[in-house]
Amino acid sequence: MYLLKFDWNPITGVDIIGNFKLHFYSLMWIIAFGIGWYIMKRIFTKEKISLEYLDPLFIYTILATMLGARLGHVLFYQSELITQDFFSIFLPFKFKGGFEFTGFQGLASHGAAIGIIIGMYLYRKKYNYKSLLWILDRVVISVAFGAVFIRIGNFINSEIIGKVTDSSLGVRFIQDYYYKSQVTQLTGIQDVQKAYNAVATNPQFSELLEAVPYRHPAQLYEAFCYVFVFIILWFFYSKTSKKDQAGFLFGLFLVLLWTIRLFIEYFKEPQGEEYINWFGLNTGQWLSIPFIIMGLYFMFIYKSKTVTK
Repeated sequence: MYLLKFDWNPITGVDIIGNFKLHFYSLMWIIAFGIGWYIMKRIFTKEKISLEYLDPLFIYTILATMLGARLGHVLFYQSELITQDFFSIFLPFKFKGGFEFTGFQGLASHGAAIGIIIGMYLYRKKYNYKSLLWILDRVVISVAFGAVFIRIGNFINSEIIGKVTDSSLGVRFIQDYYYKSQVTQLTGIQDVQKAYNAVATNPQFSELLEAVPYRHPAQLYEAFCYVFVFIILWFFYSKTSKKDQAGFLFGLFLVLLWTIRLFIEYFKEPQGEEYINWFGLNTGQWLSIPFIIMGLYFMFIYKSKTVTK
């Protein structure tokens, strides 16, 4: 079973011009939003909703997701940025220690969830054609599928890594273990990507590679689970009458996704410098519990006065 183990040392992007680089992680976000738009178009067409509402929904969703995810990461995991590098919170640049284009790094799914709920509320206030829960019940179907690509992007970036393991599913994240400055110093190769490649393939640096531990590919575990979240949501939407029960699909999404997150966290390394560990649960798990409770409420307790319109 050791054939399943492998070393992970990918090219994470393509140089465009100067210091600007198209990161594959960013590409995964583009794919996620693009497929989400297509799924919502199918839903709008199926339910005979004017497509003039679709593009504004798309824009609100993008802004709400990105702002919520970024602010959530800062508040929950990296609050020191508020005082140390404030403008990097909102801009894809690092200012502390020298100006550098970084893309938007550090995004929290809990913040994204809160952002989407607030964003859909604001969208509903401006475009009053259906109820807020009708919108949420359908948007979460797209969100579930998009989450698959976000976690694949995390895997490409060697981030949100898993705990050390001796199982047959272990992956050695070379670029996570050796920082850029460190790998160039250790190998004497100034080109960062070539330095990483040397560690991965050159017998001369075999000791450096052997020092890298095998870890759970927690990002892929999560992505795989989210495929089933999407399938279950799509089944209930297209094959049952639950789409007409206001809040049910939204609640089901919350329960499924955050229950998965609750258990996947056991395979992950703690995130951020300010993570907590109360009663054996870390920050991500404690933040997941309120969403699960909210989901159960909308599935089994909440009663709409009327059928979803």
